[in-house]
Amino acid sequence: MAKTATTAFVCQSCGEVHSKWSGRCNGCGEWNTLVEELDVRGESPSVGPLSSSPSRIADVIDISASARPTGLPEVDRVLGGGFVPGSVTLVGGEPGIGKSTLLLQLVGATAAAGVTSLYVSGEESAGQVRSRADRLGAVQDALWLVSETALPHTINHIEKVQPEIVVIDSIQTLHDPNLGSAPGSVAQVRECANRLVTHAKAHGTTVLLVGHVTKEGTLAGPRVLEHVVDTVLEFDGDRHHGLRLLRAAKHRFGATTEVGLLQMDQSGLVTVEDPSGLFLADRVTGVSGSAIGATVDGNRPLLIEVQALVSESHLSNPRRSAQGVDAGRLSMLLAVLERRCGFPTGSSDVYALAVGGARVTDPGADLPLALAVTSSLTGEPLGDDVVAVGEIGLGGELRHVSHIDRRLQEAARMGFRRAIVPRGTDVEVDGLELLRAPTLAAAIAIAAVGPR
Repeated sequence: MAKTATTAFVCQSCGEVHSKWSGRCNGCGEWNTLVEELDVRGESPSVGPLSSSPSRIADVIDISASARPTGLPEVDRVLGGGFVPGSVTLVGGEPGIGKSTLLLQLVGATAAAGVTSLYVSGEESAGQVRSRADRLGAVQDALWLVSETALPHTINHIEKVQPEIVVIDSIQTLHDPNLGSAPGSVAQVRECANRLVTHAKAHGTTVLLVGHVTKEGTLAGPRVLEHVVDTVLEFDGDRHHGLRLLRAAKHRFGATTEVGLLQMDQSGLVTVEDPSGLFLADRVTGVSGSAIGATVDGNRPLLIEVQALVSESHLSNPRRSAQGVDAGRLSMLLAVLERRCGFPTGSSDVYALAVGGARVTDPGADLPLALAVTSSLTGEPLGDDVVAVGEIGLGGELRHVSHIDRRLQEAARMGFRRAIVPRGTDVEVDGLELLRAPTLAAAIAIAAVGPR
């Protein structure tokens, strides 16, 4: 039976196929996301003879054990050792955050070790990539470069060079001319990703895909893109600061609890040897509205300074500004401070900030943030040697947080001598005095930042 070409309306958010256009997608509920695309249908091709047979799982080789180091220890930390042969990794992040720099630097490092690598650029010319490679020190004999957007040509380039590592920058620029849809559409992204995954599994090639994100911060393209790849890496950071964070949102070959910290400078991305020292490098002591929190990102303990400024508002609706901390969490803490501790903030502007471009989602940062707000209200600074950690409940109680021992050990390493912690904390750390408090009100009294 011959194939027939028809058109269908495909949601650019979730990939749901509709027979006719409508304003709202029936799959995800998004508005104005349906785009007409060519829909080629026909008989399913023959699968051919069997290419494999069942075997005992004990006889199957564990490919994760052959992970190849990337050249950047922080990336190896997140990946659990390095690149796994035959794996496909999707790297997502905001425009300008440094995704292309990261991957060019990685393949440059592997090429320096003699690993044949191919960098396929769909957004920049070969000359532009070469210029950045010179700055990064990534010009190596084993590194090949091509500027290409057509999928068939890209596959031919891969088969000709036979690299062990391939970078596609980006998956949204790649397209198959046999499909009638535009590059970046759901059909194009799905087809190109499937073809690359099939090639990677068949030849044992490590494939790295650059993916763009939407204005909501999610990866652009169909959700199936995240399902077909083996690893999804989130490259995050503040473009106004050099710090970059790398996390694994999905990882078939290891855990997703690790976080890698890198810093962008003129020579590219470098490993952050002492993250806590970096966050506290510019700390000014003896100033009200500042507190040090012992947080955890993944499995890594980090000391982060949180600041708060409370000022009289001249607006009918006082301002609430949160940078690096959750705005909803800040509003909750302000309500607890007013209701449970008697600190009125309803008529005041409140500004909260995690210093150094950090983004804090750890509930253990509740206590230092609340202490920073209280300190700003009263004008009384916290002690220079005090660190705080604890989650705050709606009743004003302090709750335990995970990895309390790692947090406190990091605080002791950084020279702090006192730690305000929830009551019942049963760990002891050499050189660190634990000040246990059952409630936020008790913690405020211990910190001596309340009204005199």
